[in-house]
Formats: sequence, C-alpha cells, structure tokens
Amino acid sequence: MTKSPLNSVLLVGGSGFLGLHLIEQFHRHCPETKITIFDIRPLPEKLSQYFTFNPSQIHFIKGDLTAESDVSNAITSSECDVIVHAASPMHGLPQEIYEKVNVEGTKNLLAQAKKLGVKAFVYTSSAGVIFNGQDVYNGDESWPYPDVHMDGYNETKAIAETAVMNANDPAKGFLTVCLRPAGIFGPGDRQLVPGLRASAKLGQSKYQLGDNNNLFDWTYVGNVADAHVLAATKILDPEFSQQLGGETFFITNDAPTYFWTLARTVWKADGYVDKYYIKLSRPVAIVLGYFSEFFSKLAGKEPGITPFRVKVVCATRYHNISKAKTILGYKPAVDLETGIKYTLDWMNEDI
Repeated sequence: MTKSPLNSVLLVGGSGFLGLHLIEQFHRHCPETKITIFDIRPLPEKLSQYFTFNPSQIHFIKGDLTAESDVSNAITSSECDVIVHAASPMHGLPQEIYEKVNVEGTKNLLAQAKKLGVKAFVYTSSAGVIFNGQDVYNGDESWPYPDVHMDGYNETKAIAETAVMNANDPAKGFLTVCLRPAGIFGPGDRQLVPGLRASAKLGQSKYQLGDNNNLFDWTYVGNVADAHVLAATKILDPEFSQQLGGETFFITNDAPTYFWTLARTVWKADGYVDKYYIKLSRPVAIVLGYFSEFFSKLAGKEPGITPFRVKVVCATRYHNISKAKTILGYKPAVDLETGIKYTLDWMNEDI
C-alpha cells in the first residue's frame, strides 16, 4: 500500500458486512491510523477468525447518518481526514429506505464533511449503476447511467454517486472518489450466501435460470476493502489526488466467471449435488416471474422468482478495471477460488 498522511479515518457503516472488512484492511495496512466507526448498530460481539483487529481498540460512535447532529458529532469526535461511506441498505427493501439512506444520508454526510473541514470522501457505490437489464460487456467508467434503472437500490446509488462527484472541490481542499464493486461475497455476508443456502433447502438448486453462458463479476470482499484503503490513502497524496478527485472506479476480481459457478460451489459444500438441472430459458423464466409475483402478492408471501431476478441472473455483466489498476494501483490479492474457500470455511464456522 502507498504511504499517505492518513491520521484518522471515519468508517460510516463500519459494523456491516463490507464495513468489518474495511476495519480489518485499514488496521492491517494503516496501523498508525486512528479508526472510528459510525453506525446505527454496534460492532458484533463475536467476530470471525478472518478478523484480527481487537474491537476494544476501535473507536465506535452510534448514530444516524441522516441526522445532522449525529454526523457532526462523529466527524468532530474522530477528527477524521477521510470519510469512507460504506453504509447502505440491502437489496429488496422499500424505495423510501433507499431514498432516505442512500440519497439523504449521503448528502448529509457530504454537507457536514465540507462544513467541518474533512479532506476527502470515499463512497462505496455499485457496479449496478450502469445496469438496466441489458448485457454489460467489459463495461468501463465511460459508460453512462441508463435512462431508467431496474431497481431502487441502484437508482439511488447513482443519485448518491452523482452528488459525491459534484461535491469534489479541489479549490476548497475537498476531494471525493467513488468505487463501484461488483458481486461482493465473502465471510460475514448475510445476504448472498444465506440466500443460496436457503434456496437449496427449498429444493431450488436443481433449477437453472438461463443457459449459464453469461459471464459475471464476483468480487471477494477483502479485495473491495483493499481498494478503499488505496483510495483513502492515495487521495491525500499530492502525486495521485488530482487523478482520483471526482472520479469513479470499477472494482472486481478481474476474473469473470459463469454466473452459477459460485452458487454450485456453495451448494456442493452443503451436500447439494444435483445429477441434472432443469433449465428455464430467460423468456420462460421472466413469464414465470410475473406469475410468481402476482400469486405471491395475493397470498401475502415473498415471491421465489421475479422478473428482476431473472434479468440479473441471465445477463452478462463484467467490467474493465484498467483504470483502478493504473491509477489506484489496485490488484486483487485474493483470487476467486481462495475467496470461495474462505467463504465456505466461514459458513462452517458460523453454523
């Protein structure tokens, strides 16, 4: 990692899945940096074997990122040089939650950061900000936002990302940068891997949506955290700050793989090995998704398949990370195979 005068960092959302890995990587690569966590929920009492930091050595401040006083207190108390904003609701929640957290919360953080003299702001965006259901082949930072996003999560991520970019103001000593990770997985995940395990228990591992010829970017969470450390340190370095300020960077494992590879590896580890798969073509699966949504709504249940999920699963989505490799100096430290092993080890540990 490049050395930089990073005295103190405020990790917003530090108690979450990515947040814990951010603590670990900042602790590992920036041992002299004061790390403060700002989150509405406390750090977990029990940590996985993959985290070597001592929670008692981490400064924690509880608060709401949409409340001006809470954010102001966190920034003042931490005396942070850089804010890393990784707080975000998970997929599948009501639109108003995304509006409140992703949009209002980010704008509040930006306003207070500029007001209180924070030097830089690193935002965790999403590779999905350029996705509208159509294939993404080697997408890079020149790709525009779609006219219409498929979901509220990525729509509000794009709005927040735009606000972060517009807030970049070198003349006033305030620099911003956005990172766009794709398909994050790893130890501590409470959405992707648990969802896969739940679907297998329901007997859904024998079904395949699409022909599995679509390449997809999975990214190990530790690598995503590494990219944030690079961004937070290099943006304070005069040699790199002008190249980072106001920019976006895709972050992946730089190893697109077929979509179902990760799922089947997880299922195999749990003993679900199907001799054959019932393949549903994309058009058929989308129609079934509409029926599933309709009847699930009548029954007051969560649909097992939706048109949105089908489009995500069946689309080709991989990205070009040349910009991150060249400017950030980013290189995935953990390959997919090792990342999957770490995830499976964590799953067994967590049982």
